[in-house]
Amino acid sequence: MFKTAYRLAGLTLASALACGAATSANAQLVTHKDLTLAMATAMALTAIETCKGQGYNVSVNVVGREGEVLVGLRNELAGPVTMENSMKKAYTARTFRTPSGKFAENVKGNPSAGALFLANIVPAQGALPIVIDGDTIGAIGVSGAPGGDKDEVCAKAGIDKVSADLK
Repeated sequence: MFKTAYRLAGLTLASALACGAATSANAQLVTHKDLTLAMATAMALTAIETCKGQGYNVSVNVVGREGEVLVGLRNELAGPVTMENSMKKAYTARTFRTPSGKFAENVKGNPSAGALFLANIVPAQGALPIVIDGDTIGAIGVSGAPGGDKDEVCAKAGIDKVSADLK
């Protein structure tokens, strides 16, 4: 038993060394596009102003590639829970690379869906992923309008504001 384990470990080590030597000569850095602070701020302000123009006081969060908050803004008249909810919506859209409303549809009727028990995940409409050439680089979430569909319209306006820069 011990000799077999030793042989397998030796083969694994040799294989790993061979693969490491072969790939290091061809290794390349991963390059990708990320949201800038200016873009995230423009999106958030546009979403807040769009909703405000429709009579809704909202909070907006824009998260980056790793789900980290880049910008969080709250209209001074928005409810206190809207800030956290907009962040969770954005995080959900980023994590699952789909509108948070679509995620909500996917888990509807399945209260034991594993994803519902993850931190910062919320099955509520109002957030959209930000995608460039099939790569999800972030998300924007809005909370505070009377209905996620209205939140989502404001999130879309935020993305549209910087769409020329997302190419």
